Amino acid sequence: MDENDLFSLAIYVALFVGSWGVYAILRSQRTWQNLAKRKLAHSAGLGEPSSLHPIVDPARCIGCGSCVDACPEKKVLGLIYGRAGLLNAAMCIGHGACKEVCPTGAISLVFGTATRGVDIPLVKPNFETNVPGVYIAGELGGMGLIRNAMTQGVQAIDGMMAELKSATGNVPYDVIIVGSGPAGIAAALTAKKYNLRYLVVEQESLGGAIFQYPRGKLVMTSPVELPLVGGLHFRQTTKEELLEFFTKMNEKYPLNVHYHQRVEKIEGQKGDFILTTNQQSYHTRCVLLAIGRRGTPRKLDVEGEELPKVVYRLMDPEQYVDHRVLVVGGGDSAIEAACAIAELGNHEVTLSYRREVFSRIKQGNRDRLELCQAKKGLRLLLNSEVIRIHSDRVELRQGDEPLEIENDAVIVCAGGVLPTDFLRTIGIEVQTKYGTL
Repeated sequence: MDENDLFSLAIYVALFVGSWGVYAILRSQRTWQNLAKRKLAHSAGLGEPSSLHPIVDPARCIGCGSCVDACPEKKVLGLIYGRAGLLNAAMCIGHGACKEVCPTGAISLVFGTATRGVDIPLVKPNFETNVPGVYIAGELGGMGLIRNAMTQGVQAIDGMMAELKSATGNVPYDVIIVGSGPAGIAAALTAKKYNLRYLVVEQESLGGAIFQYPRGKLVMTSPVELPLVGGLHFRQTTKEELLEFFTKMNEKYPLNVHYHQRVEKIEGQKGDFILTTNQQSYHTRCVLLAIGRRGTPRKLDVEGEELPKVVYRLMDPEQYVDHRVLVVGGGDSAIEAACAIAELGNHEVTLSYRREVFSRIKQGNRDRLELCQAKKGLRLLLNSEVIRIHSDRVELRQGDEPLEIENDAVIVCAGGVLPTDFLRTIGIEVQTKYGTL
């Protein structure tokens, strides 16, 4: 090897070593930045996911970062020591985009964690429960994201088509869909496409849980294809815009919905069910439960909670403009309710939460809360709980200290109780998932 070859080789080695050194430095910086982000998220109570979320197999992860780039929330995943990991688990809302783009199959989507279980009804890949002929789609099965819920609604009807085609006997309905939220609407459109004899029973209004959101609440979704309708291309929208879309869709493709009917019991067997509501009974071959996970609102179980001024959801913030309002809860719905009222100019809004830090809330709501505290006068009582409710005041305890505030209205946003008892009367098994598929 002559002198020129040695010189060229030295240049190549220097370039390689220099490039690798720059890469190593950048990788190290990124790792320390992401470790700091993860530590900050855990210290803020954001270390636990609320429901469906990814876990990464480090033995299969190649550190390409495609999952990080694909995540719509942008703050959930990051690379640590060349492998993907959760930074802010509470920000994950189950998009599943990370799993779809992983080239090595290193990502699995699971419910719950080793320390926090999530109750999920037992369902098969075709969305049929352990009770033949009864299916579950959407939020009740753990899929609260609008796109995922709609996709499941379509797939559930597709999954029961083989059974329905071979069904015999004189039964008025092929399928009754319980709930007209995103999953129920998608299922009804699919049933309509297949010319099935279907019925939707809804205890409130078209849109289900979306109808219950506070006015103006931002609804995050992503594109999804709906039978007959085509693409639903919202990326960011409001409650009103999404409900208007559903209303216009229903005008163009009328759905067979019976409103203000609450299901009380489901009896029978596959191909021969009797579904009874608070108004009447229906005879159907199959049932699709497309209801939410909230079920019955979770109550405080304190004296005075039966007063008319106590409600369990915010419908219109304007009705509380001139009221002394107490909002109870620590989730997104509680923060959104308190901020929505405060932003209208009400300087007598108090938010009470029983823990010392907020967990599992969106960063946008965290920022909104801080702004309302600083500029709108919203009062925050952490580590507090309601003891007694009176017609003109509320007794609380903050830490070990008693506290009393003047009050005209109480809005309890403490979530709901999973309708486990209702499911069990049907015979549906409910499993507690601790970080399992």
